[in-house]
Order: sequence, then structure tokens, then C-alpha cells
Amino acid sequence: MALPATAFDIQLTTTDGDEDLQARLLSATLTHSAKEEGSTDPQDIIAAAQSDYRRMVSTLYSLGHFSPSVSIRVDGQEAHNISPFASKSTIRQVVYQIDPGPSFQFGKTQIAPIVPATELPESFATQQPASLPAISDAARAGVDGWRDEGHAKAKVGDQSITADHKKATLDVDLTMAPGPKLTFGKLIYEDQSKVRPERVHEIADLPEGETFSPKTVAQVSARLRRTETFRTVDLREAEEPNPDGTLDMELALVDNPPRRIGFGAELESRDGLSLSAYWMHRNLRGGAENLRFDFAIENLGAQNSGVNYRLGTLYTRPATFGSNTALTLGAELKQEDEDLYWLRQLSVGVGFKTIHSERFETTAGLGLYFSDVDDNYGKRQLHLIGVPVTTKLDRRDNIANPTRGFYVEGNAFPYFGFAEADSALFLKGDLRGYRGFGADNGFIAAGRLQFGTILGPEIRNTPPDLLFYSGGGGTVRGQPYQSNFVTVNGVDSGGLSFLGLSGEMRVKINSHFSAVAFYDAGFVGEKSDFSGDGNWHSGAGLGVRYNTGFGPLRLDLATPVNGDTGDGLQLYIGIGHAY
Repeated sequence: MALPATAFDIQLTTTDGDEDLQARLLSATLTHSAKEEGSTDPQDIIAAAQSDYRRMVSTLYSLGHFSPSVSIRVDGQEAHNISPFASKSTIRQVVYQIDPGPSFQFGKTQIAPIVPATELPESFATQQPASLPAISDAARAGVDGWRDEGHAKAKVGDQSITADHKKATLDVDLTMAPGPKLTFGKLIYEDQSKVRPERVHEIADLPEGETFSPKTVAQVSARLRRTETFRTVDLREAEEPNPDGTLDMELALVDNPPRRIGFGAELESRDGLSLSAYWMHRNLRGGAENLRFDFAIENLGAQNSGVNYRLGTLYTRPATFGSNTALTLGAELKQEDEDLYWLRQLSVGVGFKTIHSERFETTAGLGLYFSDVDDNYGKRQLHLIGVPVTTKLDRRDNIANPTRGFYVEGNAFPYFGFAEADSALFLKGDLRGYRGFGADNGFIAAGRLQFGTILGPEIRNTPPDLLFYSGGGGTVRGQPYQSNFVTVNGVDSGGLSFLGLSGEMRVKINSHFSAVAFYDAGFVGEKSDFSGDGNWHSGAGLGVRYNTGFGPLRLDLATPVNGDTGDGLQLYIGIGHAY
């Protein structure tokens, strides 16, 4: 019986002395993995070393070295010569001596037939460094080109790869086998979910009879995932087409837990603590309907305002008027006790949410708003009925932590006022842009433009929660919340127009921490066309972000730069970037 091995040493050298190559090869060895895991069994170590011949050659091929020489010695004996029945009590050392050989270049590179729209990788070309990943990328591009044209079963039919060791070149000839052009057949689904099968088919909306398209397959999967009902959506092509030229799609679903609870918190030095929570049911009536209740308490401990409350509910039924349009029914009761006004409001609404593409959506509906107001204009009732419309276009590379791209949101709310409210048109826009610089996007510039106007009403006859203010974490950091407003005939209130400008420079310190410098400015105007009196103020500061993996934790410290609306430092703590 063999005795347990003691800790063993690993040495790996290459004839060219390339330390980066040595580190990459070492990380690919099974003996290195065994040592990291604390393995001491001699037979396991020998088996790992014997398997590493293939792993070393494969790794070198992937890096463009196609004539390598690999020696692996276990206590001085070549590993492949060690009998599997050999009995060893201990292993002290495993030595890798590797001659990677020359770096090869591509000679002849050919792939055919391909569709004209195929974009082959630049790395797959004569005189470019030869590597297996470049060949794989070219083959994948060729297959994807045919699949985009409806040839779902396209593949590489034949390949010829020839290495000229004297010239250190690699000739590659790939022959594509596109197969027949296919159309979508049936959606094959076995009832694994608690969502009714007919609703699964309605939401998925596989277009039977249309030409096969990977983009359409992705859209079907996305429609199912958007419901939030399913934890796993597995949509696969059938192994073989049908004799009539159709291709069935096989669907497997795993449900999320039907109920979910979430919490949130934000802290601002002058505006206090805000807490939020929600409860959600993901499959209320067996049709992937979503019922959600939200509750929030804001401005706990605020210096210049009272406590705000919000209680809302939203019912969403996907695939109601077409697979991409959901029905929404909502209601909200809120009370806002701000420095300039007190408002209690009940709102109810019905609407539709249409997903035009993965990052482009529009919501529209009909809403009723009943508001009791007490502000510097006195107590009154301001009631509205209107059509709120919101459009969002999101082209950020990462929604939680973007490094490039942009985000655009537009809001239009034409409404009819009754009781003591005027009729008007509310407009608001939010544009955000991001650009990364340097290695691994170590520097990220972020900018934001906000603007808004209310056309038609008098300020006194407009619900104060629709009027514009600036100051606080959502507009101008460093200035107190809603500290910038207008004064008309000696009466302080929100304005009919707004302009906000923000800029951030985010600097990556390491994989977890980033430092941020920012500047914000905001304008609130007396008139809707920005022509009347108004007030500017601004703030600037520094912050730090901690990357949690699902989004950054944010801490910002800001101070006023100009304007007479605030003084001293402001602290902001929250989840996610400011924008």
C-alpha cells in the first residue's frame, strides 16, 4: 500500500524564457490544480502529469505554436514512461521543459461558400498570427452567416489544416455545408411550468411558417424571460428538420419561486433616510401575470421637510394585445410633506407597455389623479385626467455599471385639469452618455442632460409634484433637496421649466473600488419657454464606488459651487450610480 505523498514542487520552463507564456502554461496544468487543491496522492499526481502532455500541446496550438516539444518529468522520470501500476510512496517534484517552437503565421486562408454579408474576423487572414481561436471564430462567422439566412443546420462540412514547419505557416481551408433553408415549425412544449400551456404559447409567439432566424429565436426567449415568471428558459432547435422543410423548436421551462420580497435604502445628510420595500407575485392567475405592491418612507430625519409616504400596486399581464404588449393596471396613494408644499394624492391608471426590441420600450395609458394641496398659494384641490406616455431607449453595454453607450428617456403627459387645476402638456427628457478610456476602461466619462417644461398652465393651478425643482441626489448633488425654485410675485414654488447638467469621471482603482469626481448644475425657470426669470445653482464633489458584482454601492460627498441655495457638505449613500 502506497504511503501518502508529501507536498511536491512544480517547475516549468520554456526555451524562449517568455514569463507570460510560462505563467499561462502553468495555469493550464492539472498538476498545478492538484497542488492548489492540496492533493498528495502519488497516483493522482502521475495521472495529472500524464494528461498534461495533451493540455500543453493544446494550449500552445491555441497560441499559434504548432511545432512544440513537451517533456514532463516526475522525480526525474518521463511521465509517459511511468507504468500505471507503479507504486510510489512519495513525489517530490514535477518538471516541465517545453520548447514552444516558432510562432506560426497564416499562409492560405480559405472559407467557402459564405453569404455576402458574412464578416470574417480580421485575425483570419494571410500573414496574421495563426491560432486555433482565429480559425474557430472564422468557422463560427461562416455558420452564423448561413443561419441568419435561414439555414438553421449550417455547419463546417470539411476542413484542411496544413502546417509548413520550415516556413512556420499554417494553411487553412474550410468548406461550409449550409444545408437547406428552413422555416419555423411547431413549438414543442411539455407542461413543466405552473403557467398554463396556452399562455406559454401566447407569450412565446413562435412564428410558424416564417423563415428560420436566430434573431427570432432570441426574441421568443426574451419574451418568456421578461415575464420574470421563469428562472430558466431553454429554447432549442430540434435535432432534425421535418420532411416539409420546417424545423420544430423544443422549449423547457423552470419556474421562479412565485413570490419575491425586496428592500432598498438611501441616506442623504440633510434629507435623511429613505426606505423602500416591495412584494411581488410572479404568476397570479396561472398566466404569468405579475402583481406587485410597493411601499416607501422618505425623508426620515430630514432637516427641511416632513416624512413622505407612498403605497402603490401594479398588475401586469404579458402578451395581452400581441406578444410584445402587456396590459398594466395600477394605483398609488402618496403623501408628500416638502418644504414648499404638502400634497396627498390618489392616482389610478390603465396602460399598455410595448417592447419594440430588447432595449427599446414604450408605455402609454390613461390616468386619473386626485390631489389635495396646501402650499404658499393656499389649500385647494387639483384633479387631472391625462394620457402619460414614456419611451425608453437603452444602448448601454451594462445597465448596472456602464462603460460605453447611451440612455434616452422621454415623457409626455397631456392632461385635462378640473376642480382648480389648469389643462396642460408636461414634457420631460433624460439623456445619458458613457465613454470608457484606457486599458480595461480604467477611465469612464459619464454625462447627463435633463430638461422639462409644462406648457399651458399657471403655476398656482398646477399640482406641485409636477412642477420642477433642483437640488439633491437626482439633480444637483451638493445642494439641498428641492432647494432651487422660483419666486413669482413674492410666492415661492416650483417652476414651469427645468434644465439639469451633470458630468462624472470614474477612475478604476482595482477590481472592487473606483473613485469618482463630479459636477452638477441645475436651472429652474418661471416660464415654460425658459424666457422668464429663473435660478441656477451647482455643486461638485468626490465619491467612491464599491463593485458588488450586481451593481455598485455609492458614497458621494459634495459641496455647493455657486448659487445661494445651500452651504456645507452633503453626503449621499445609495445603491447604483447616480445615473
